[in-house]
Amino acid sequence: MGGLELALIAFGLMLLAIFLRMPIGVAMGVTGFVGTWIVTGRAAGPLAQLKTLSYDTFSSYSLSIVPLFLLMGQFATKSGMSAALFQAASDWLGHRKGGVAMAAVGACAGFGAVCGSSLATASTMGQVALPEMRKRGYSDALSTGVLAAGGTLGILIPPSVILVIYAILTEQNIVKMFIGALVPGILAALGYMVTVAIYVRIRPDAADTAPRVPYGQRFLTLLRIWPVVVIFGLVMGGIAADWNWVQPGVQALFTPTEGAAVGAVATGLYGILTGGLTWRGFLDSTLNAAQATAMIFFIILGAQLFNSFLAFTRAPQSLAEWVTGQGFSPTIVLALMLIFYLIFGCVMDSLSMILLTIPIFFPIIEALDFGLTPEGTAIWFGILALIVVEVGLITPPVGMNLFIINSLARDIPIVKTYKGVAPFVVSDLIRVIILVSFPQITLWLVAVMFAGS
Repeated sequence: MGGLELALIAFGLMLLAIFLRMPIGVAMGVTGFVGTWIVTGRAAGPLAQLKTLSYDTFSSYSLSIVPLFLLMGQFATKSGMSAALFQAASDWLGHRKGGVAMAAVGACAGFGAVCGSSLATASTMGQVALPEMRKRGYSDALSTGVLAAGGTLGILIPPSVILVIYAILTEQNIVKMFIGALVPGILAALGYMVTVAIYVRIRPDAADTAPRVPYGQRFLTLLRIWPVVVIFGLVMGGIAADWNWVQPGVQALFTPTEGAAVGAVATGLYGILTGGLTWRGFLDSTLNAAQATAMIFFIILGAQLFNSFLAFTRAPQSLAEWVTGQGFSPTIVLALMLIFYLIFGCVMDSLSMILLTIPIFFPIIEALDFGLTPEGTAIWFGILALIVVEVGLITPPVGMNLFIINSLARDIPIVKTYKGVAPFVVSDLIRVIILVSFPQITLWLVAVMFAGS
């Protein structure tokens, strides 16, 4: 049996184990261990790997960014930023038809800029915005649907832990990945707002308007969200901006890891100064960040064992050679990959999907000619994969965001939430088609900011 055939059988068995509820880190690790044993013909090979793989993987300086961004997100969740963001957006947009729902989208985008988690964004913003929309007479379908969709902005708008993991796996620049995600993230928020506007015109009874707020109060509430703007600007500006005007030769104030540390400290200080982050909240945030980091690192270790097995079989290279040898259109191959992500994203979380598929898909993408530089192709594909996987969070039957929002309003049938989120799924798919057709939308800002590099 050839290496490619063995790898395909192992991949199928691993998927079966995952669908049977085996933890994905265990499934990937066991498959990699047994597969390497079969390929090498002895158990000493994978056992020797276990001695050194953990240290070699987790001693990487780049991975230290993960717990720091997770801690930043935990502090943001506990500090009460979500309420200030929603109030500001509601004051500016609430008087329009569907304006409170649009405000929820804007608040999700702002919260995602300091949180980096779709599930946390959906849960936190749902607690703030859902009661307000229901009080204003918004339909159950629109109220829950827009919050489930808005939650996905949490992981697309940088900083994003998933983009960090993708950059490490594909050896890409983390800062460029963040910059590449900005324009698609803004397009996602605008697309959701347009969807709300169309929805309430087709279904006028689905939304009401809030009283118009005087401009004095609008600017007052706008001032209350300045910490969010400052923190986002400090983190992204510090790691990406050209600071030659301050000190010649200085292109960035700090590395992505240092930026994550600065963001975590700044968000924590905001919570302490506003009284939103108590001592108990600090301990809970630290514990939750540690638990999430342990889960992510365990999955990464399993992925490394699986990737080592794939390296022994040379399956990714063989598959890439086979695909390019068939003369398939690069766009068709990309579309099939995105469809795969869309389907399996409905039953798997985004981190697991990225770790599971990138070692197989990325060599194929590298071998195809999209008319872009290798770096441009890697950034573009990473953003597309992340978007499509995130669509799975709002796609029935196992969209996690749908269940999180529905758990906040148990009297709303889940079927109504399914109906309410459907227009936003359509918006996502239209955006994916646009970004596939015009890669420069994703890469334009990267080219502008790194023109001299």
